[in-house]
Amino acid sequence: MRLFSETSGQGPGLVLLHGWGAHSGVWAGLRESLAEHFSVTCIDLPGHGHSPYQAGVMDSLPALAEAVLAIAPLDASWLGWSLGGLVAQQAALLEPGRIDKLILLDSTPSFVSREGWPCAVDPAVFEAFYQDLINDSRATLLRFIALQTRGSKQAGEDARLLRRVLLQPAPVSEALQAGLQLLRQADLRGQLAMIKTPTLLLAGARDTLLPRQALAEMAKLFPNAVFEIIDKAGHAPFLSHHDETLNAINAFLMATQTTGQQHA
Repeated sequence: MRLFSETSGQGPGLVLLHGWGAHSGVWAGLRESLAEHFSVTCIDLPGHGHSPYQAGVMDSLPALAEAVLAIAPLDASWLGWSLGGLVAQQAALLEPGRIDKLILLDSTPSFVSREGWPCAVDPAVFEAFYQDLINDSRATLLRFIALQTRGSKQAGEDARLLRRVLLQPAPVSEALQAGLQLLRQADLRGQLAMIKTPTLLLAGARDTLLPRQALAEMAKLFPNAVFEIIDKAGHAPFLSHHDETLNAINAFLMATQTTGQQHA
């Protein structure tokens, strides 16, 4: 299965992976800015954007990561947003030598709360959301768009932008269901110690899906991670806080080495 991808710009390679229910079009503004210094490759996950859906690929996180690795540049840094960050973590576990630096944007090794991991979505809330998706995928996707932008200082504007971008084309309903299953089941916490890649954990302070305290806990699991919180931003800081997000990404990618310090 070959996924759809587009590359623009010149310089060191940088892969962008979108989140659940989205496609590469969500990166338009950030991609243009990043392309001034990097060769940016945007990849549509199966059943999203222009990538075909294939049963089985979206049902397994390793299979999904393998599909992305098959089309990604051999030497590049990876930036994954939300579900895309989960895929990037799995890719770094499968082929660590392929990823120069790793940026997890509002992403986590476990999106559902579990024993020893309270800073996540309640399993009952997640299950109700999944059932709503089965009953009415479009309405549930629209509600999720509102949830992603909640808390942002310009939530209404961000939500309108996401609706305009994400629903043209709309993701395949089977891909949405499979993606939610991945988010519900995945728990990579026990494997993160194997990711030696320099990693930036970046998130909005008002993200309702990823509490800010989760970043400090995540940083303890990675051998070589720093974290940064974008003030007054929600789950999509690259939309509401373009400059702050871009500056954090550029500073991390252009640094000759990571310091191991953590930023609150």
